[in-house]
Amino acid sequence: MGIIIALIIALIIIVVVVSAIQQHKEKIEQEQRGKAAKQKAIIDETEELLLSIANLPNNPNLVTILNTRSLNATKAMAAILPENKQLLTRIKEMETRVSASKTNTSEAASEQSFTLPDSEQQLVGVLQCIKKLRLTLKSEQSKGNLDPQTFTQEDNKLSAMQLKIGVETLQKRGMIAYQKEMLGSSRQYLEKALQTIADNPIQTEYCTIKRQEISSVLEEITSALKNTNAKDAAKKAKSEEDDLDLLFQPKKKW
Repeated sequence: MGIIIALIIALIIIVVVVSAIQQHKEKIEQEQRGKAAKQKAIIDETEELLLSIANLPNNPNLVTILNTRSLNATKAMAAILPENKQLLTRIKEMETRVSASKTNTSEAASEQSFTLPDSEQQLVGVLQCIKKLRLTLKSEQSKGNLDPQTFTQEDNKLSAMQLKIGVETLQKRGMIAYQKEMLGSSRQYLEKALQTIADNPIQTEYCTIKRQEISSVLEEITSALKNTNAKDAAKKAKSEEDDLDLLFQPKKKW
């Protein structure tokens, strides 16, 4: 009887141990899947950015940074999932892409050559792309994958394009309002554009040119508003004068 009880207890212990081992194994696998999914998300996001920068001025250095980011994420994913042989093939493909982008001798286009798309929807897409790129560069720098000098150089380029979008969009809206003789609205848009320039930490030649352009239009608007106010005042005075004449004119005898 004692032997049977001992066997039952031993069996229970074995079941508990096996169950604990299985749960621990499942937990590790779940953590690995989570880590792999995180790297996969980085790869997918980077590939999307590589497609999106086609709408920005040519920048081989930025392409290299993004390709390297994809390569690093793929290597991290392969370390998490060593049994996945497809990742090894992917690593070789990415290494080829990084090598090709590093040897790209085409000159980077100036950020000032960036032309804003006419479509509002396209403009929003470009602005979102620039914001994501700046966050990506910051993330790569914090990981130690990007040296401070390169980060600053590339971030300044993206910042300049972001500034251009903001300033020229406001300027365009201001000029449309001006043409429609909506002087108050026009002044608000243009003053906001000037403030956007003033708030920019790096004052470039572009900032100087745009400040002069917008200030010139604002002077015209201020002059037009003064003329409008003067005309309104004269019209009001004439109306009050007519009212007084009507009040004090001789009464007719019936």
